[in-house]
Amino acid sequence: MQEFLKILFASGQKGFELAFFILMPIMVFMMAIMRVLDQKGVLRRVAILAAPVLLIFGIPGLGVFAIVQILFVSFAAPVSTFRIMDQDTAISDRKIAAGFAAILCMSQANATLPLSAFGLNLPVVMATSVIGGLVSAALTYRFFAAHLADSVELPAEEEIHASRSNQNIVQMILAGGEEGFQLVLKAVPVLVLAVLLVNVLKAVGAIGLLESLCGPLFTSIGVAPASVLPIVTKYLAGGTAMMGTTLPMLQDGTLTVLDLNRIAGFTINTLDPVGLAVLVSAGPRFSSFAVPAIKGAAFGILVRGVLHLIFF
Repeated sequence: MQEFLKILFASGQKGFELAFFILMPIMVFMMAIMRVLDQKGVLRRVAILAAPVLLIFGIPGLGVFAIVQILFVSFAAPVSTFRIMDQDTAISDRKIAAGFAAILCMSQANATLPLSAFGLNLPVVMATSVIGGLVSAALTYRFFAAHLADSVELPAEEEIHASRSNQNIVQMILAGGEEGFQLVLKAVPVLVLAVLLVNVLKAVGAIGLLESLCGPLFTSIGVAPASVLPIVTKYLAGGTAMMGTTLPMLQDGTLTVLDLNRIAGFTINTLDPVGLAVLVSAGPRFSSFAVPAIKGAAFGILVRGVLHLIFF
């Protein structure tokens, strides 16, 4: 019991340090920038310009906001846009599924931004996210959701009416920073539990066993056996937990920067129990069409993973 308490206290300290000394500065800064861009209408104009291109892949114009939110804010940020899409009857069920698939495949900022400080190649991750997301959406729209109702959309009408206020720049920055801080506070329990999981698995020898079992397979594709833990954590507890397990491994040299970049295509996305639970809460249409979206996202993640293995 005493040994477990030592592990628990050490994990709590490490999780706190990760949240407030690494995650918080990045999230506060990015949320402040996003709030200003939103209030100034920059994001809306980008959405209008990108809508015609996205429609080729079956993604509704509003999907631009969801893409920006997932790439630059957090895995939960697209929920606000998804709610609007869910209630908009002009957006067909088929396009809802395609847009959902794209977001499930893409990397979330709450994992990529902190990991980029430790060597994650952010431009490559962003590029493969977009490629994988478009592949996911196209496959879902053309095949997996082909049985769903569809309709013709006019790109010019695909606007999101962002809330406007009389706040000045400083007030916008402070409001965005506060949102980022709240996101960090919500991530603290997950980070502590993730670090605790790593330490407990190390103590009982489970990590060594997993590496022995999966090591030959991982080695055959050029990935270190130590990558087993982040991958398992990701698909059991989500992207934030994966980040929480990966950062200590990078710091103590258990996982190299090259290993991180090689597995990033498979591990940094929202297709996990936590991500799905949050995103389907956006509305009944997203929960109803989750299955075709998951199928499309799985193929997109495979494409992303192969691209990372080739590039790195």
